This record gives sequence, structure tokens and C-alpha cells, in this order.
Amino acid sequence: MIKNIKDKSSPILIIPAIDMIDGKCVRLSQGDYKQKKVYDNDPLDVAKKYEDNGITRLHLVDLDGAEQKHIVNWKVLEKIAGNTKLIIDFGGGLKSDEDLKIAFESGASMITGGSIAVKNRDTFLRWLKAYGSGKIILGADAKDGKIAVSGWRETSELTLIKFIESYVKHGVSKVISTDISRDGMMTGANTELYKKIQEHFPGLEIIASGGISCMDDILKLNDMNIPDVIVGKAIYEKKISMKDISNFYKNY
Repeated sequence: MIKNIKDKSSPILIIPAIDMIDGKCVRLSQGDYKQKKVYDNDPLDVAKKYEDNGITRLHLVDLDGAEQKHIVNWKVLEKIAGNTKLIIDFGGGLKSDEDLKIAFESGASMITGGSIAVKNRDTFLRWLKAYGSGKIILGADAKDGKIAVSGWRETSELTLIKFIESYVKHGVSKVISTDISRDGMMTGANTELYKKIQEHFPGLEIIASGGISCMDDILKLNDMNIPDVIVGKAIYEKKISMKDISNFYKNY
């Protein structure tokens, strides 16, 4: 039985995202590498600004790793982990035991496995057993209700709910789920998607991702009792400020 990880009195955890290509902070639109925008050349500087404004958690994604199918930007992870106290969940290109070892040794507190959970189920389950559900997050990214992998370039035949179910029964307790059609588009979170996941898996730690455009989107997820939300482009595009986030927590 999954324990309830968020009661209605606690606010949603806002987790800024840093996506990396060539060691720089970028954002893609709908996972398309051709729709890339560089926002900052120094991820550490961005991470420090988040920490200075009270952020405690960071979602760090190695987009080069996702494309090349092995960890690439581990030195950036190491630099951020070594110079901040941020709790970092790291994903992108983790395909082997060596990749996982590098990620944890470089300072990741948690890792996210998406493609590996689809294409190499035995390996993901072994990681889950070895490291525990607190350190291994299931990446369940969907396109038209089907699981997408390999930097979202491939869509599998697995449905989102069946995919999550197949791992929840093995102990998965944290799931990052992104509606790819909304990612980087700032069109609002897919609340129906998260409502559906909640109904099937009460108490699962759902980490919502994709489409966040303003604080109202976060407030809607908070009202739904969604535990965590990842925010990327809306911060870079100044649609959500650090002051907005600070005020949210002060006034909660």
C-alpha cells in the first residue's frame, strides 16, 4: 500500500527544472530538439539563484544524455551538487548500472528512469530493489495517452495507466508524468491527466510536469492535492517569479 505523502494542509512543492544541452540551460517545445532556446550558459548560476530564493529541490535533465543514450552532463550535476544544498533529481540517458553509479556519485539524490523502464524493465526493477523507491522515480511521459520514450521521439504502445500500474505493484512510489503536447508550450497543466492518475493510484507521489504558465496553474494542482510540480519555461520567461513562489508559501 502506498502511503499518503501529502496531506491537504501542506502546499504543493514547486520544483524548478534545468534542462541541459552542451552544458547550457535550455528549453525545448514538445520535446523537439529543433525547437531549442538557450536561456543561460551557466546552470550552476541558475541553481544558486533558485537556492538563494528558498528553493530546496531541483529537476535536472540531461537532454544530451537522452539523445545519446548514456549520461553526458554529469560534470554539471557534480558542480551543482557540490556548490548548493539543493535536493537534485536527475534524468536523461540513464541506461546502465554505470550511468546510475555516475549520477549518484556526482550528487543526485534521486534519479528518474523513463525509457529504461519501458525498454529494459528488468534493469529498472533491479535499480528499484537496490536503491529503494525513495531514490528511483518512474518517468511516465505521455503522448495521446501512450508512453513516450527516447527524449520523446518514440511512442510506445503502452497506455499511461497500465504502465504506472505495472511498477506501482513493485513498489514505485514517485512518478513524474509529463503531457508532452503541453511541455514548453505554457498552455496550462493537464489536470484531467493527473486526476486520472490520482483516481487509479491514491497516495502515489505525482510530480506534475508540462504546460505550467502561471501561478494559477500551480494553484489548481495544489487544490487537487497534487504533491509536486515541475516548472521550467514559465520561470525563464518571467511568467512566474521567485517572489511569486515565495509569496505562495508565505501566504499558504
